[in-house]
Amino acid sequence: MKKLLNDPRDFVDEMLDGLVSAHSTLKLGGESARVVHRASGTWQGKVGVVSGGGSGHLPLFTGYVGEGLLDACSIGNVFEGPTVGSCVEAIQIANGGRGVLRLYGNYGGDRMNFDMAGEMLEDDGIRTTTVLGTDDVASAGPAERTKRRGVAGIIYAYKTAGALAETGADLDAVTAIAQRTVDRTRTIGVALAPCQVPGSNKPSFTLGADEIEMGMGIHGEPGIWRDKLKPADAVADEMIERLLAEKPNNASTRVSILVNSLGATPLEELFILFRQARKQLEAQGLAIVQPLVGHYATSMEMAGASFSLCFLDEEIEKLLAAPAHCPFWKVSA
Repeated sequence: MKKLLNDPRDFVDEMLDGLVSAHSTLKLGGESARVVHRASGTWQGKVGVVSGGGSGHLPLFTGYVGEGLLDACSIGNVFEGPTVGSCVEAIQIANGGRGVLRLYGNYGGDRMNFDMAGEMLEDDGIRTTTVLGTDDVASAGPAERTKRRGVAGIIYAYKTAGALAETGADLDAVTAIAQRTVDRTRTIGVALAPCQVPGSNKPSFTLGADEIEMGMGIHGEPGIWRDKLKPADAVADEMIERLLAEKPNNASTRVSILVNSLGATPLEELFILFRQARKQLEAQGLAIVQPLVGHYATSMEMAGASFSLCFLDEEIEKLLAAPAHCPFWKVSA
């Protein structure tokens, strides 16, 4: 696979340099130079919201640093979690004196390093809490929901936690809304073709030219089934069916849907999928609020898409509509 890069070892650092150079609202910080944060800083008295993860998933993770969203984000090498040091720096930069929420995906390395960072900062008087993204329904069954991976649906928690933090709410309230948003969000993906990590001599997985895999993870983790390529409507129908099968018990009739490209899949195909998803949701009596269609959480140049459903309540819906601005997502008042 052809890539526009220099030395693969410089891929992440050169990407971050370009990202912050292109967007004046962002700044690169910390001794590690692996923390992206708001150029304006975090104002004193505000709860900080930080995230982190491996590179290769833009706009996730660093792309959601901005007003009404994240204060800072630590970033690791491609498909590798951030270091303990960069996690510490992200928390320190985001600290406005009222504590910091650590909001990131449910992956072993990320958990270990963010946990260590939190413990190290306790002596400095920085209180931290943790909410893990666990929205990928294909990665574990309902009885083991806490083992699920965090994928594209985590951006709904970024939005609600970030919006509430902007109002001056305390750490417990910001943590609670992030957790409630995660608890009400479900995601499933489908892969058509693999990606290749810079510096690697082979793709991250293999998939036949005429094959599709339902439920594959954003790092190529095995899915639910592999079969011949199916029409878009059939794929969309199954994805919506699987997500609705896990609708929360207290779900309302209002949902937000995210139709997300995993990298190579173009907007035209996403809108074909959204068209069918909308039909299926409305047929079930569900009203769609603030639909999102585009590149929100990718896996390099992987071909495929994911659907996320956020089952709204009154507060979550209000916070999703609150103003926000980052390089890849803007919500106007």
